Amino acid sequence: MDWPASAKMDDTPMTYHPKSDFLHVMMSRGFLADCTDYQALDEAMLKPGLPAYIGYDATAKSLHVGHLLNIMMLRWLQKTGHKPITLMGGGTTKVGDPSFRADERPLLTPEQIDTNIDGMKQVFAKYLTYGDGPTDALMLNNAEWLDGLNYLDFLRDIGRHFSVNRMLAFESVKSRLDREQSLSFLEFNYMILQAYDFLELNRRYGCTLQMGGSDQWGNIVNGIDLTRRVLDHQIFGLTSPLLTTSDGRKMGKSQGGAIWLNADMLSPYEFWQFWRNTTDADVGRFAKLFTELPVEECERLGALEGSEINEAKIILANAVTTLCHGADAAATAEATAREVFERGGVGDDLPTLALTAQEIEGGISVVQLIVRAGLAKTGKEAKRLIAENGARIDDAPLTDAGLMLDAAALASPVKLSAGKKRHALVTLTD
Repeated sequence: MDWPASAKMDDTPMTYHPKSDFLHVMMSRGFLADCTDYQALDEAMLKPGLPAYIGYDATAKSLHVGHLLNIMMLRWLQKTGHKPITLMGGGTTKVGDPSFRADERPLLTPEQIDTNIDGMKQVFAKYLTYGDGPTDALMLNNAEWLDGLNYLDFLRDIGRHFSVNRMLAFESVKSRLDREQSLSFLEFNYMILQAYDFLELNRRYGCTLQMGGSDQWGNIVNGIDLTRRVLDHQIFGLTSPLLTTSDGRKMGKSQGGAIWLNADMLSPYEFWQFWRNTTDADVGRFAKLFTELPVEECERLGALEGSEINEAKIILANAVTTLCHGADAAATAEATAREVFERGGVGDDLPTLALTAQEIEGGISVVQLIVRAGLAKTGKEAKRLIAENGARIDDAPLTDAGLMLDAAALASPVKLSAGKKRHALVTLTD
């Protein structure tokens, strides 16, 4: 079966000059990977208030930096006069997106899903304005229409529009099967449910555009095809590039794990420090994607060299942190960093591990402290850090992996460091 014209990847060259403000921003700042129809979408976006959505499954209590690019797309959508829809996957999370995964996602209980959605809402409130106005954002939950589906009716009315041959040909599925890794029937249904989301959003809210990472292309195309077949409406898909750093690492990961966007899961200081540690080659590109600095300023910052690039990284870190945590948090993080790095101080805003006297009765090893402070994932990793001269205690080299600290040693805060850029405090509480 051939794809309908509305669901084919548009091969319009990237030299296309858009008329709409939104597509101009997407192209000039590097957000755009593919689109089903550049020119028709561009024309549609000349009218204000076009509804567009991105879906987020509730797999954790917070979104992370890997989601931030698409959140910024929604923010720019609203800033250019259109209506963002954040779709919470209360229904689809019960299935789990198999796209480009090696194994099945752990199944969560309805209570876990609701808790995760509550945590995710905190992030969106910082980037989008919600309300009843023509460009105010909507927050919806696909459980509203998925939880009540009658299985036989759904198979008859929706399932008949899907070709298994075509679904097997999508790269997200094909790559899993080519590796001879199991794909459950539950997961195989995910793309049908996501397609149905687009149909329902178009029917209920006039949603005309779905956006997502380029790994979602197949799912987006299915929704466009289904909506055309059932409602005979023209809708569009637009994807962003899957982001990696200049040295090939997946965006959003650090030595300590995911870079969460909620302050209760990652401190604003650690968030700021993640951006401050951006590699030189990524500064200009990340400034375009994750801040609202003018494009020309982003390019200027990215072109700096030597010590000047470090100041550019501070500008980047402050701008991104201000959007996520507020200007006060960004200023405090910068002040702490300067205290720690430039003046050798402790820094009041460093991540802190607070221990009770009962916990350290008889002493506690420095290896345990490094792990519990989040500077290493395992004791083995902490010992290797010490052996390779990468650990410091109160800014002095830490060479003894067998060092034990007691209550007297922790009477005043102890500063632990992993390399030059990662630090934590250990304190003793009453």
